[in-house]
Amino acid sequence: MRPSQLDAAVLEAARFLAAHHAEELRLGDVADHVGYSPFHLARAFEARVGVPPGHYLAAQRFEAAKSLLLGGEDRVVDVCMAVGFRSLGTFTDRFSALVGVSPTVFRQLPDRLADHPPQPMQRRGPAPQGARVAGSLVLGAAATSVLGGAASLYVGLFPARAARGVPVSGQLLHEPGPFQLLGVPPGRYWLLASALDRRWDPLSQLQPAARVVGSAPGPLRLGPGELRCVGPVRLDLAPPWVPPVVVALPSLSLTQVATGPLVS
Repeated sequence: MRPSQLDAAVLEAARFLAAHHAEELRLGDVADHVGYSPFHLARAFEARVGVPPGHYLAAQRFEAAKSLLLGGEDRVVDVCMAVGFRSLGTFTDRFSALVGVSPTVFRQLPDRLADHPPQPMQRRGPAPQGARVAGSLVLGAAATSVLGGAASLYVGLFPARAARGVPVSGQLLHEPGPFQLLGVPPGRYWLLASALDRRWDPLSQLQPAARVVGSAPGPLRLGPGELRCVGPVRLDLAPPWVPPVVVALPSLSLTQVATGPLVS
């Protein structure tokens, strides 16, 4: 089993999951498609892509749900069924947990963002005397070409290797440069970043055609009150097999509209 062959199988599995996201798939179906055992495929998939096959499939389903919610007047229950869920309650709960807002609120975000474009802000974590993470964000050449000089950069700490829901602590910048994440409880986190062009219309910001992402190279284990400095985090265009950024990133800054600045 040569690594190059297994890599090719993993990427084909990712394409298969994306193409058949609305179907009732089992790991065995995907493994049969690429010609590997479920055990070997699952291990290799998570190592290469960063999430298990089931989480990747869920991300594809919720990305499709975002498109349907933004693109038409279908009822939420119809969107639920169209992306492969059979329970509206399960769909709503999981959408809210992964995207950060409910399907109904997500559908309203274009109007809210039109009135309140994302502004630089900081979302402090829940621990007043918690850990701090400091570093800087830089854009690669391809990302700079796509975003021009109007990048909104989102950086946050998440408990898993994929951005899901609201970050434990996060910040929105209007240009590459230093960031600081505050109030972080002790624990193990992944530092993940994404960027959008703030000149894009609200629909494009909520579901961008070009995905610009970056991350710290490994998990951060933070102790009480610790200050952790990380090297420059580089953001660039994501390969097609990378899981979609399901989180509705611009919505994070709307907290500032509702409650005032989280950090002065």
